[in-house]
Amino acid sequence: MSSKRTARSARRSGAAPASAELRERILSATRELLRERRFDALSVADILTAAEVSRASFYFYFPSKQAVLGELVREAVAQGQQAAEPWIDGRHDPAAALRAGVSDGARLWRANAGVLMAIVESWGSDEGLRALWLEQMDLFTEAAAARIRSDPDALRRLGDMDVRAVAASLTWLGERLYYLAAAGVPPFDDEKALIDVLTNAWTSMLYSHAVTGPRSPSER
Repeated sequence: MSSKRTARSARRSGAAPASAELRERILSATRELLRERRFDALSVADILTAAEVSRASFYFYFPSKQAVLGELVREAVAQGQQAAEPWIDGRHDPAAALRAGVSDGARLWRANAGVLMAIVESWGSDEGLRALWLEQMDLFTEAAAARIRSDPDALRRLGDMDVRAVAASLTWLGERLYYLAAAGVPPFDDEKALIDVLTNAWTSMLYSHAVTGPRSPSER
């Protein structure tokens, strides 16, 4: 009896990596397809072919292609939160930390351009994606608002302005400019111009001075 239980447990533990691998294949295939295609032109059949999985396997993990996109977006946003951490944690010079975060954000958008352009282009016409993107953007807004409220210099600069409205405005400005850069729209296709403009928008609003900073090797 004990040996039978051991055999069953071994089969179950052996199946888990295969299951995780199937799910990751679906995500990876969708990510790659979005490098070349618009999300509205992408079908589940396209994903099945690229991932080399069955329709039953796809629907075991995801109810729709929108759910796949949602998972990819959450992964990208988690990376974005890490990029913002040097400014959010308040332990570094704020202007330098903002520039570092903006620079990392630009690289993140470049690396995940297909996924992030897909959500920006789709959330206005899909209720589920709309809820997802507003929720994800709100994570950045709330973190920024909390950081501003903890900074006496920023609060003095803002005076009676609504802190959350300021945080939301700057967050959504970043979303729009990163999107334009990913779409190759001048002048934001020049990464240094993008970083300078966004850094200055944040520092001018919060700290009353604009900072461009040196051009780092990663920006050249």
